Amino acid sequence: MTVHLHWFLPTGGDGRTLVDRHAYASNAIGRARQADGVRAPDIEYLAQIAKAAEQLGFEAVLTPTGTWCEDAWLTTVALAQHTERLKFLVAFRPGVVSPTLAAQMAATYQRITRGRLLLNVVTGGDSAEQRRFGDHLGHDQRYARTDEFLSVVRGVWSGQPYDFDGSHYRIEGGLTALPPDPLPEIFFGGSSAAAGPVAARHADVYLTWGEPPAQVREKIDWIRSLAEREGRTVRFGIRLHSVSRDSSAAAWSTANRLLDDLDADTIAAAQSALGHSESVGQRRMLALHGGSRDELEISPNLWAGVGLVRGGAGTALVGSHAEVADRIEEYHALGIEHFVLSGYPHLEEAYWFGEGVIPVLAARGLLPQVPEPLPRTAAGGGAPLLVAGGR
Repeated sequence: MTVHLHWFLPTGGDGRTLVDRHAYASNAIGRARQADGVRAPDIEYLAQIAKAAEQLGFEAVLTPTGTWCEDAWLTTVALAQHTERLKFLVAFRPGVVSPTLAAQMAATYQRITRGRLLLNVVTGGDSAEQRRFGDHLGHDQRYARTDEFLSVVRGVWSGQPYDFDGSHYRIEGGLTALPPDPLPEIFFGGSSAAAGPVAARHADVYLTWGEPPAQVREKIDWIRSLAEREGRTVRFGIRLHSVSRDSSAAAWSTANRLLDDLDADTIAAAQSALGHSESVGQRRMLALHGGSRDELEISPNLWAGVGLVRGGAGTALVGSHAEVADRIEEYHALGIEHFVLSGYPHLEEAYWFGEGVIPVLAARGLLPQVPEPLPRTAAGGGAPLLVAGGR
């Protein structure tokens, strides 16, 4: 089992800070002071990140979903025209689109991009966010709907008319005239009791946020046992930030600098807003640091500073290139195959990881070979590179 490395597309904005560029439009964090070095997610900048990820040997890039970011489907299909082999892990919410339409969109996407779509199903853990999209179901009901949604999607992909009669969907003769080839892999996350059985029945890859190894092992054992009852095998991935440098001291200095923009009011307001989330995974992230800037290294080289003000993935691997590789190897030994990584800013951190950590992982036999840089053109682009274990 080799390691599959993925990067992140910051379609909600990027920069040299952890402060969200949308914070000042929100009452929740309205008191925060403006931070420097914030970058808008225009297509030119996102294309730079996508091209860098492809050049450095990442297999795919994750694109988020939600109010404060660009639409993932439209953005990534545009970026597919700027890349050759990079895959796109498109996040979407099942409750805001018909499952038959989603199956058709995925099939069309696969044909347009020649098979470069992966799907990240986001059930949603914040009722206020869901209501913005017209979704008024409660937490557990949303997972029940996701269960039906994915049943319909897979049924419609069969190429034959598909009927389904459930609590949330009633489909008569649903189909995609031309099913996607290959079928997109489904990445799915969720830490609640309602999420586990859905993952066991439908996920190709169960994706967890970056917790200490012992907690990750418990999640793997939980999902694996549920999948075995369904007669299925589920693979595993983890979502982490990364701060990798030539020395451990330089990496920790960079991580600590990310806290410079965060005063006590900013952290308190962010923690209050995040505390209203119904997501069990988000509550687990908050529990790692308790809102305090003290003792943020919660496990060797695992830093919880991002989660002081950012929702979702709140931890980062921090250390020298070899130390970050050590931690990846540790998670890999638990059964983690997919690593979805990011860093601030995403363009620069892609290079730090790609040029620093990836060669170490390759030397340890976790990657097929060290990716070589793409030939540069006068405009700064490059030819496609068909190495680095792409699938």
